[in-house]
Amino acid sequence: MKYSIIGQQLPAVQCDLEENESMVTERGSMCWMSPNMQMTTTSRGGVGKALGRMFAGEGLFQNIYTARGGRGTITFASSFPGSIRAFQITPERTLIVQKSGFLACEAGVQLSVHLQKKLGAGFFGGEGFIMQKLTGNGTAFVEIDGYAVEYELRPGQQIVVDTGYLAAMDSTCSIDVVTVPGVKNVLFGGEGLFNTLITGPGRIILQTMPAYAVAGSLAPFFPGRG
Repeated sequence: MKYSIIGQQLPAVQCDLEENESMVTERGSMCWMSPNMQMTTTSRGGVGKALGRMFAGEGLFQNIYTARGGRGTITFASSFPGSIRAFQITPERTLIVQKSGFLACEAGVQLSVHLQKKLGAGFFGGEGFIMQKLTGNGTAFVEIDGYAVEYELRPGQQIVVDTGYLAAMDSTCSIDVVTVPGVKNVLFGGEGLFNTLITGPGRIILQTMPAYAVAGSLAPFFPGRG
């Protein structure tokens, strides 16, 4: 499989497949394709895995697109202004992704639910108790809200992230929560009560425009809001 990411603020990824190569995606992500791409809808692993994906923000079923009778082309579009990033998933390097961040992947990659080990990180950290986990072997495409900023954390190195700005991280990283210090800061600082604390080692990808922040900014302009 060869791919190219096209577009700026509203990107798409075009995948060029050899005969019998396949791509997996969620419903509604495909935007155009060559006529020889054959679609199959499947639970990919049975009811248990399907339910896990549902709790991670995806659908019960996934679509598999396979090139038949020669090479094929298929394009997947982002659902929100921002970026699309390609990640090489291997058995040694799995990826944890924000809820609903998965866009598409090669057939060798598996999408499953990832539960935060620390309840505090799930309930108060802003990233949610449930995230997505990409395992297996192959290329996966992830949606980033806004611009993507990548850091490589050393063992024990930490970074404090505001709610919702974590897009993805290596599974070797861990998440916890920290409270904003000072009563005055909490009441008048406008940053909320909790922040997300990420500890290395591993790669993290932050995003500059979380969807929830955009929704909050627009809410006062809608009738009955504000």
